[in-house]
Amino acid sequence: MSQPQQITVLGATGSIGLSTLDVVARHPDRYKAFALSGFSRLAELEALCLRHRPEFAVVPDAESARLLQGGLLSAGLQTRVLVGEQGLCEVAAHPQVDAVMAAIVGAAGLKPTLAAVEAGKRVLLANKEALVMSGALFMQAVRKSGAVLLPIDSEHNAIFQCLPQDYARGLAPVGVRRILLTASGGPFREMPLERLADVSPEQACAHPNWSMGRKISVDSASMMNKGLELIEACWLFDAQPAQVEVVIHPQSVIHSLVDYVDGSVLAQLGNPDMRTPIAHALAWPERIDSGVSPLDLFAVARLDFQAPDEERFPCLRLARLAAEEGGSAPAMLNAANEVAVAAFLDRRIRFTEIASIIDEVLNREAAAAVESLDAVLHADARARAAAQQWLVRQGR
Repeated sequence: MSQPQQITVLGATGSIGLSTLDVVARHPDRYKAFALSGFSRLAELEALCLRHRPEFAVVPDAESARLLQGGLLSAGLQTRVLVGEQGLCEVAAHPQVDAVMAAIVGAAGLKPTLAAVEAGKRVLLANKEALVMSGALFMQAVRKSGAVLLPIDSEHNAIFQCLPQDYARGLAPVGVRRILLTASGGPFREMPLERLADVSPEQACAHPNWSMGRKISVDSASMMNKGLELIEACWLFDAQPAQVEVVIHPQSVIHSLVDYVDGSVLAQLGNPDMRTPIAHALAWPERIDSGVSPLDLFAVARLDFQAPDEERFPCLRLARLAAEEGGSAPAMLNAANEVAVAAFLDRRIRFTEIASIIDEVLNREAAAAVESLDAVLHADARARAAAQQWLVRQGR
């Protein structure tokens, strides 16, 4: 009998990380948690280590490492605790690791995800920001190392399942006309526009269909999440922005579609549960039980679709503009958004000012060619500084 595949889970205490570990635990003969990382939820990370008994755990600072290491040793575990970005990169590229779940939210996930790619791992990509920030460099590293890149976002995983296996030849040669990227529309899809300025972080985080972390929930409410996914889809599937159309589908049952030149449209359907794309990517090209209940079409009863309103969702328009401009524009879009969302969650700005900050940063900071990781990080830093300056000028 073959040994279980060794899995590193970057961002183990988040919703994607917990769903990954749920699928892993269902198949102990196939998978074993090799390393787990966590940021601020130290108690949760310790509990996960006690349950899954990984070789390594990674935390952000020396004090957290001291506390976690002490707790694990007291419980009789030999798990080694590593620190910071260097520790994340080490467990992502470790020779014993077969697959890496890249689920750290935001720009912080870029370097460890890239380390996994450069080490030629099977990379389960839930950290869309890595591709948004450094798409050309990232895909170049995938090709050079021979890493297997499998998308975890439900939409990109759906597209992957609906495309032919040789889609890397290009969309036109395989008969694809366009990609239809579905979006739920979030909690504010039908809210009167004049009320959007006064919504609270709690309202923004109350997604109608998905259980997600706070940052990604706000992105879903503003539809920036869909904008980032549009940019990610362009890199994953070698598409132009004009070939990716966003469709609001409130039920979140169709996860995305692929439109072919012969008139066929293929869709992937399923209950809104991230364990489905996680199980698909873990086992690909095989299929395994994910723990997700079968889709009951009679209970769903109807499927609705509508075009997104860019007046309601200006972040989507800004993301498409950044995708069309290319270069460092997507990295600056992402950085400005991270600063703006953090300020909104801290109640320092209104929900509608998220787009205002991003718009100003993109207008103030000229996009440049991106030829190195340093150039990406420089653009990221410039955009964050510009977003912070907006907050200071407004007295926030």
